[in-house]
Amino acid sequence: MYSCVHDLHHGTRGRRGRNPPPRHPPVVLAAVAAFGLVLGWATYTLHGTTPLLERATNSVSTWIIWTALAGALIRRRPLAVWSGPSMMLTTCAGYYAASSLGDDFGAGGLGTAAVWAVAGLAGGPLLGWAGWTVRHGRGDVRAWAGAAIAMVVLGEGLWMGLALDYWGEAAAFLSIGALITGALTVFLARAGVRRFWLCAVLAPVFAFAFYLAELLVLDRLIGSI
Repeated sequence: MYSCVHDLHHGTRGRRGRNPPPRHPPVVLAAVAAFGLVLGWATYTLHGTTPLLERATNSVSTWIIWTALAGALIRRRPLAVWSGPSMMLTTCAGYYAASSLGDDFGAGGLGTAAVWAVAGLAGGPLLGWAGWTVRHGRGDVRAWAGAAIAMVVLGEGLWMGLALDYWGEAAAFLSIGALITGALTVFLARAGVRRFWLCAVLAPVFAFAFYLAELLVLDRLIGSI
């Protein structure tokens, strides 16, 4: 009897040791929100200060990659999913707060801010989940999640080239997106994901879908305001 109780006790403790519950979820979300505010402020304040920062701070990829990274750093999936919209909304708030202090409430005013806020609410949970899944998930879904992260940079590269005809910037974003895709694919292979190659295969497919969403939905919404 003692042996059974002893084994049960130590087995439970071992499981808890491998995956401890979050002690302070509000603190985690508050930290994510605070970082989002700083990121939003920085993308407005640093915009145009150097040629390198000109495009990086005027890129949706900058916000999205950090959102996925926040999800990867959080141990519990529900908390990581909630961190996505928290990061996106506070980043949007930080950007427009900084622009209002500079007597320039962003491009498009409140209407554009509302569109970006809704986009953050819609895409934030996916990004938080994707970051968490790549690092902590199991099975081939990790490759799908990696492709969902890489698609953002690749898709924005397609947007800059095909829609805006900024082929210099497009080449830079597509190159960075390819590097991110490669790095994630290697990480998944080393982590033992059976179909790790799905990340490299799906990333360009998802990127084209992202480009179409920007072209047919987001751009039209902003243009109608």
